[in-house]
Amino acid sequence: MSLAPNSTARNANSPDLSITSSPLSEPFSPAMPARPAAPAPYVPPPCVAPNKEIVKLRLGDPFRWLALGWRDLLAAKGIGIFYGVCFLAMALVLGAVFRGKPEYVLSIASGCLLVGPFLAMGLYEVSRRREQGLAPELGASLTCWNSHWRSMGLLVLVLMVLELLWGRTSLVVFAVFFNTGMPSTTGVIKAIFNPGNWEFLAVYGVVGSVFAGLVFAVAVVSIPMILDRDTDAISAVITSLQVVFENTAVMLLWGLLISALMFVALVPWGLGLLFIGPWLGHASWHAYRSSVRWLDEDAVAVAW
Repeated sequence: MSLAPNSTARNANSPDLSITSSPLSEPFSPAMPARPAAPAPYVPPPCVAPNKEIVKLRLGDPFRWLALGWRDLLAAKGIGIFYGVCFLAMALVLGAVFRGKPEYVLSIASGCLLVGPFLAMGLYEVSRRREQGLAPELGASLTCWNSHWRSMGLLVLVLMVLELLWGRTSLVVFAVFFNTGMPSTTGVIKAIFNPGNWEFLAVYGVVGSVFAGLVFAVAVVSIPMILDRDTDAISAVITSLQVVFENTAVMLLWGLLISALMFVALVPWGLGLLFIGPWLGHASWHAYRSSVRWLDEDAVAVAW
């Protein structure tokens, strides 16, 4: 007896689960929340600051700056003498403190460094007005820093920090070579001019040259640039350093000329500051104008 037909029939009458399925048998897949769209990448706005170009200078340019500065000095002799008297007064006070109370020299030098940039800006304003065809005015030169006091304040702070570091480093040099303590005023002068202290003179000269060069590199272009373009102190300092690094030989010559003229001014009891101080101030304005070219000025010139 064969059971195959009944088996076949029973299989035919039973439901085929492989073909017919209930909706409940389908896998449950809950709806996933849509992912938020990725934010658009940040695109900085175009720079609105005027573009500048560092000019390649020649070795004869510093002498041209001196000639232009002398012309400005002769054109505004009264204003120049006023600022010369200010420079002379600062030198006399510093010299008197050095002879009487040398421990306060650093404080007085910091005060001079605080006032000096503002006096220099007044001379730059005279040269700037002459360049624009305006008559120089003492009142305008004394108040030209009013709208730039934030940038000038930060720049003066930087210069004062450098001056304090310079002074502290000089004290360390003295302490290394003079283990008996800080020498008196007479001792300092004897130490500086004594050929037997050549090691001290060499180290002291190197330290002074490094800090003097750093102060010069920071300030040679930055102060007139703040006056001319009303820029911030950081941008002005960066531009000044760029000018020095890209025209190292010319700026080194310019620094040597300034040092030589200042030495000449100080020899006859500082009286040379009456004329050499304002002269160098006017010449420094032309050094800035020759070192940095503003492209927006070129565009205006082409439009005219």
